[in-house]
Amino acid sequence: MKNQSSVTAFIMQGLSIHPQFQILLFIIFLTVYLIALLGNLAIIAAILSSPSLHRPMYFFLFHLAIVDIICTSTIMPKMLGNLVTITSTISFSGCMAQLYSFTWCLGAEMVLFTVMAYDRYVAICYPLHYSAMMNRSVCLGLSAVVIVIAVTNSWVHTGLIMQLTFCGPNIINHFFCEIPPLLALSCTPVRINEIMVFTADIFLAMGDFLLTCLSYCFILKAIMKIRTREGKKKAFSTCSSHLIVVSLYYSTVIYTYIRPASSYSFDRDKIVAALYTLVTPTLNPLVYTLRNKEVKVALKKVIPYLGR
Repeated sequence: MKNQSSVTAFIMQGLSIHPQFQILLFIIFLTVYLIALLGNLAIIAAILSSPSLHRPMYFFLFHLAIVDIICTSTIMPKMLGNLVTITSTISFSGCMAQLYSFTWCLGAEMVLFTVMAYDRYVAICYPLHYSAMMNRSVCLGLSAVVIVIAVTNSWVHTGLIMQLTFCGPNIINHFFCEIPPLLALSCTPVRINEIMVFTADIFLAMGDFLLTCLSYCFILKAIMKIRTREGKKKAFSTCSSHLIVVSLYYSTVIYTYIRPASSYSFDRDKIVAALYTLVTPTLNPLVYTLRNKEVKVALKKVIPYLGR
């Protein structure tokens, strides 16, 4: 797709225009990035090194950790670099590459949440048939679906953005190249882009969210049949933590992408974007492992310090 743009680079405004906050923001987001990176790397290492974790649940958790690493690494290094430099610029091609990688992660993470909820639904509601219903072929097929949907989502949106003309101004009121601030800079009509973003939001975000909630409704129904109070409490605690993280992710994504470009308030939307690009990838390793004894044991073997 040929770029007709006269703009060859963009200037990132970042999270704050006040220089006195730059160092503080750098320290905060560097810490968040390291926690997200190390946490997800620890999960990957634990799953790879422990044969007991070579099961469908951890197969998808492994994929989620990879997606979270790609997502944060797509955004954070450039963002941190911009916080310590005078001119926060990114080339047009670099911006499109960042947009493509992020939209790929966005699509993959949403579908993965749905697949993981379905896996838990089968495990809890059909425990005797779990091995047959979630065999190797099914897991590989679901993984392929995740990749196909993510690639299609990113190609469509990035391709449409590349067809727009950017003739100035070239200041992106955001901390990374995302669809809404880029549409706001376009010199040509963005109606088709907005329609495709809205369509993806309805079918991909809302559709996956409803399917995820449906799976957890059946899971909660099954939990109610547990006879022991302690068993119910533990199951509810685990499911509620999963639902909180999933709801935080979906609600912020739906809020961001369901509106036309003219209605964006970028000062507020940058905070919302930080929730699904930085906070959720940091929380995922904690939420999906803190109450899981098998992962804890595997982590202690991978990280000797945890075993002390």
